[in-house]
Amino acid sequence: MNAPLLFPAPPVPTLPIRGRREVIPVRRIFCVGRNYEAHAREMGGTVDREAPFYFTKSALHCVRSGVTLPYPPGTSNCHHEMELVAVIGRPAFRVTVDTAAEHVFGYACGLDLTRRDLQNAAREVKRPWDLGKDFEGAAVVGDVVAADECGHVRAGTIELRVNGATRQRSDLSLMIHGVAEIVAHLSGYYHLEPGDLVLTGTPEGVGPVQPGDRLEGSIEGVGTILATIGAPA
Repeated sequence: MNAPLLFPAPPVPTLPIRGRREVIPVRRIFCVGRNYEAHAREMGGTVDREAPFYFTKSALHCVRSGVTLPYPPGTSNCHHEMELVAVIGRPAFRVTVDTAAEHVFGYACGLDLTRRDLQNAAREVKRPWDLGKDFEGAAVVGDVVAADECGHVRAGTIELRVNGATRQRSDLSLMIHGVAEIVAHLSGYYHLEPGDLVLTGTPEGVGPVQPGDRLEGSIEGVGTILATIGAPA
């Protein structure tokens, strides 16, 4: 017997699929940290080539491209991080690197927004990054392009422009851990399911955003993304 809900259940965030009427319900969001060597260096960190590491964001904090986001509360140093997003389309548990791509439905552009001052403060005292990484609107994701259309991308220019000026520009081939390797590794710890998103890390050039900034990103062969930073809530 289903008990009545005391409060209305929140709507499930969804993402459009390029050229199709269906949308993808967002289930979970996994994010890979320090997956480009140059970004790891600019953050003062080290590179682990043995295995990726992760943090998570709430699916409810996922918003579509084109959004205007209020400048997040509790920070004076919110940063942009442009990323390739892999969208899981088939259940995956303990899959191999050789078969991992079969479980990826498609790809999208993503913005991992970060309250850098809060992240750094937590890191200094060896506390979790949640306040710095997981907040309303912290995961902006563009239209999903099916792998049947774009292939399983392994290389191509990834770029972010703020008010028309290039801030981040690199190539997907420079990821320390590729999509197949990440999905295989992550599936050793989780039963990945359709609608799970994996943000695969950001290249160098991250930096602060301000109210009024227009963020435009692109990934070769995948698509584009747009977000505007509004006044503080």
